[in-house]
Amino acid sequence: MKSEPDECSIDDALAAPGRITPWTGVRNYQARNFMRDAMRPGDGVFFYHSSCPEPGIAGLAEVASAPYPDPTQFDRRSPYYDPKSKPEAPRWSMVDVRATRKLPLVPLLRLRRHKPLAGMWLLRPGARLSITPVTPAEWECVLTKLVRA
Repeated sequence: MKSEPDECSIDDALAAPGRITPWTGVRNYQARNFMRDAMRPGDGVFFYHSSCPEPGIAGLAEVASAPYPDPTQFDRRSPYYDPKSKPEAPRWSMVDVRATRKLPLVPLLRLRRHKPLAGMWLLRPGARLSITPVTPAEWECVLTKLVRA
């Protein structure tokens, strides 16, 4: 799950009450579908800092709730307001995320250079989704070869 650190960093997530952050504002259908259809409470999450001087995996988290309608889609004051979305038929979903720990940054360039991760969604050319799936093998590879190395 990608977040711009000036909007919500791993430090912000760890400082949140209960370390829980609502993951609002996803406005891409494919990213929404990954979150809505595939994420379940307890699933591991790489907390990725994007749109910053050195993007990369900055921490670990876990999905803390089942998907539910994102309330920002109905809030006219929110930058994520969607006038086409209705409470009886919401377009956008969200989950709550519980930050578990900060990591020494695993930079994007280091991820790209690690050949076993060549097929990772995050590393695909043109990949810009804020939420992408991670296979069990990719999860294990990052944790054992890049984080603890």
